[in-house]
Parts: sequence; structure tokens; C-alpha cells
Amino acid sequence: MAGKKPPKTIVKGKNPRGLQKRVNVKTRENRSISSARWLQRQLNDPYVKAAKAEGYRSRAAFKIIQMHEDLNLFKSGQKVIDLGAAPGGWTQIVVELVKPGKTGGRVVAIDYLEMPEVPGAEFICLDFMDNTAPDILRKAIGGKADVVLSDMAPPTVGHKRTDHLRIMALADAAYAFAREVLVPGGTFLSKVFMGGAERDLLNQLKKDFVKVKHVKPHASRADSSEMYVVALGFRG
Repeated sequence: MAGKKPPKTIVKGKNPRGLQKRVNVKTRENRSISSARWLQRQLNDPYVKAAKAEGYRSRAAFKIIQMHEDLNLFKSGQKVIDLGAAPGGWTQIVVELVKPGKTGGRVVAIDYLEMPEVPGAEFICLDFMDNTAPDILRKAIGGKADVVLSDMAPPTVGHKRTDHLRIMALADAAYAFAREVLVPGGTFLSKVFMGGAERDLLNQLKKDFVKVKHVKPHASRADSSEMYVVALGFRG
């Protein structure tokens, strides 16, 4: 995938190319109603289809494309750390934009789930919450980073408040790490779920960065409470 430009077909809310007629999925004896609904949503999701067509590992690739196109997050030669990277959709896009093989930049990805190699990126199979992870990441990136990304999310339990608190704990941990490794002027981007507990993080980000924004890319599903907080211009 290295050297390929990110597709320009999904911006400003446009539908990706290749949108096909809706597919209906019926329940079977060994398939629950919830499983049938999930499968139907996947089969009818234009971003799932577009990711497959473009060779990206997940529909999440289009989230980072859209956020980059709106906010100019990445530049050639940067050092970028991708937390919660599996299956690698964000890592693929970052490699395309940072061009580590040509510019001296670095892309380091971490996840406790295995994922196939992304050429141009270093992958560490380890839980970010492991006590050894921060030092391993610092060594891999070569000290400081220009951008820290976190798409980490714990498995949901179906209780909105609990799920919100659990993902915010990961966002807080990601930022505690980012404060230690970001260069002045650096960028922090993290997934959050709206629900109140994100206020402390936002207040801290507003002190530490020049600009802080909430973003919901068009590739995020409309029925999801998923949002991203983007902090630009780390004060150091």
C-alpha cells in the first residue's frame, strides 16, 4: 500500500463509490437476530465495501482519512504512534501520508491483538495498559513523537454509563502517555464516547494544547456515540 494516495471518494459526507442495492439478511437456525442485524449492517455499509475495494483492512481507515482532510493531521517525515491499531486500517493510512521509508519518519503501532504486517510500520503485539508498554513504545519511536493516535476501545458490556467510563479510562491513559512523548506543536487524537466523564480530559487538553476539537467523521456510524477529540499544537 505504500506510495498509494488516500482515496478522495469519501469526503464531506459523500457516499463511497460502488454503493450497491441493499442486501437483506434472514435469520437461520444457527444465527441469532442480533447476529443477522450485524451482518446486514456490514453488508449494506458503504464504507465496509469501499475499504475492501481500496485494500484497507477496516472501514476505520476512512475515519482517519476524513479527519486528516479536515485538519491536516499528518506530514511527511513525522513520527506517529498508533495505539489500539488492529486490524491496521489507521496504520495503513498513516504510512501512506508519513512515508517513513522515504523521509526518515516512523510509524509504530501497538495492540494486544495480532495483525498482519503493514509495510513501513513497526507493530508491537502488547496490551498498551501493560506497565512495560510506554518504555517499549518510546524506544521504538526513537524518543519523541509528533502525533499520538488512540482508537482504543474496550469490549462493550451494553450498559451505556459503564461503557463510557471504560473507554474514558483508556483515553486518559493514552493522553498520560502522550504528554510524555509529544514534541512541542504535536497532535493527540483519541476516541471517546460522549457521556460526561470526558470533561476532565477536555479541560486538561485545553490547557496543554493551542486548539481542541470534537470530531465525528462521516465514516462513524450515525447511531454510535463514538466521537474523537483532536488536540493540536501541544504546548510542551
